[in-house]
Amino acid sequence: MGRAFEELVAEAEAAPVDGWDFSWLEGRASEQRPSWGYQRLLGERLAAVNAALDVQTGGGEVLAGVPTLPPAMAATESWPPNVARATRLLHPRGVVVVATGEEPPLPFADEAFDLVVSRHPVTPWWTEIARVLRPGGTYFAQHVGPASVFELTEHFLGPQPEEVRRRRHPDDESAEARAAGLEIVDVRLERLRMEFHDIGAVVYFLRKVIWIVPGFGVDRHRDRLRELHERIQRDGPFVAHSSRFLIEARKPA
Repeated sequence: MGRAFEELVAEAEAAPVDGWDFSWLEGRASEQRPSWGYQRLLGERLAAVNAALDVQTGGGEVLAGVPTLPPAMAATESWPPNVARATRLLHPRGVVVVATGEEPPLPFADEAFDLVVSRHPVTPWWTEIARVLRPGGTYFAQHVGPASVFELTEHFLGPQPEEVRRRRHPDDESAEARAAGLEIVDVRLERLRMEFHDIGAVVYFLRKVIWIVPGFGVDRHRDRLRELHERIQRDGPFVAHSSRFLIEARKPA
């Protein structure tokens, strides 16, 4: 029957959730990766520019894995534990990590960067991105797409209305980018299989990725957690699907 519900939940509640390192989930959950290989493409673009900005860098893990950084490289982050983690990880690479608020503006001058990048921004600040890009500069990012991991969302919160399911749609975000004065170069959307092998993995994931079930808490959702625990023990891994899209936009020269 596997490990007990309370033991798994307590273990996941005690695990630290700062940064975007998901190694705690190894052997307990899995997620298919997008076919385009964002970090590889990111590395190619960063190696070809003089000044770049990584917006909402999280703990800096993605940027730290890039082989070659430009002479001028900055990163922003708003959550204090992630700011500290990113600073430790990126300062040895010469990256300036800037603590920002959760609302615009970006603390940089107009036309400061050749390239602005981001992996899974909470909200892309299109007007600010356009402002800090030099003419001919590029925004290159991987965003969370619509209805991502909604199998978990709806298990805990029930069926969601269509307007909620459509949030983060690439068509809508592309329109917002165009309204800010950017030209869309490329958009690719994929839905990717995820598996959760025990309820501890679910608890850890929902503590870390807080927008999947807003207001999630073990005490608040204990009954639904127990139902899901019993379902996993009976039927095997809980299957969900993440949604990711690659977007590249250019500021006209």
